[in-house]
Amino acid sequence: MTALGRSGVEVGPLGFGAAALGNLYTEVTEGQAHEAVAAAWECGIRHFDTAPHYGLGLSERRLGAALRTRPRSAYTLSTKVGRRLEPADGTGDDLGAGFAVPAAHRRVWDFTADGVRRTLEASLDRLGLDRVDVVYLHDPDDHAEQAFREGYPALEKLRSEGVIGAIGAGMNQSAMLTRFVRDTDVDVVLCAGRHTLLDHSALTDLLPAAVRRGVSVVVGGAFNSGLLADPRPGATYDYAQAPTRLIERALRMREIAAAHGITLRAAALSHCAAHPAVASVLVGARSAAEVRDCAEQFAAPVPAAFWQELRETGLLPPEEPS
Repeated sequence: MTALGRSGVEVGPLGFGAAALGNLYTEVTEGQAHEAVAAAWECGIRHFDTAPHYGLGLSERRLGAALRTRPRSAYTLSTKVGRRLEPADGTGDDLGAGFAVPAAHRRVWDFTADGVRRTLEASLDRLGLDRVDVVYLHDPDDHAEQAFREGYPALEKLRSEGVIGAIGAGMNQSAMLTRFVRDTDVDVVLCAGRHTLLDHSALTDLLPAAVRRGVSVVVGGAFNSGLLADPRPGATYDYAQAPTRLIERALRMREIAAAHGITLRAAALSHCAAHPAVASVLVGARSAAEVRDCAEQFAAPVPAAFWQELRETGLLPPEEPS
């Protein structure tokens, strides 16, 4: 277990990302969702992450229900603020935002102090909990001024009041996360997709800054939304169809991994965890089988010769840890 920054909140090296429980892209049944969380628990995972955005609250409701019989002190749970949910007419679906759920609510961007508190209160209600351990400002890319001026101070106040154990920001970019690390007193940042075998951008700014400031990094998107899990034509990369050049790069990595007796999935997860700034790696899974596979791949040793060959072939920058 590793403490997040200077907080007393601890996480294990592998965490469960619950976006799929909100019917990301395709429907997941109540039974499948419960079984996925149960499998995570059986595999020793005690770090769970969700957000109101995931399925318009469905992920939070399902995760809370699945954890209800577990000792609250035995796991760490994080959620996010910045998208407040308001009731809608319920016609249509939410597939435009990526979730196969009815459009019973609409998202309202809100990084105000009042919005942060209201959003957190609603999350606690959906989760059926009286507290969460970590709260992130969620994707403030186009709302930087409000997030830094109002949202962050609101989280800082909640932390000082003991309502939250650790605070941070979660984004799909490294530049603004680096600003949070340098200019605020966050405990942790969640960086999705920018520290992977195919995207090394976090190594240039975020990860070194986090080490210097003693801020923890939780890594999401280890498979870049699919390509590194199953490289093939038509695979997704950053939630869109993968470019041919990246498919070819991933396929070459998979060939080298197979020659060294490992899977590309194991290599992708191992790479994410290797940097000293990284406290935990989140894996998204929609079934018990996927959870067990991720846990197995995460635990698999990756030979040094594999990393050496990636560097020699130019597939991995020499400065990347492994």
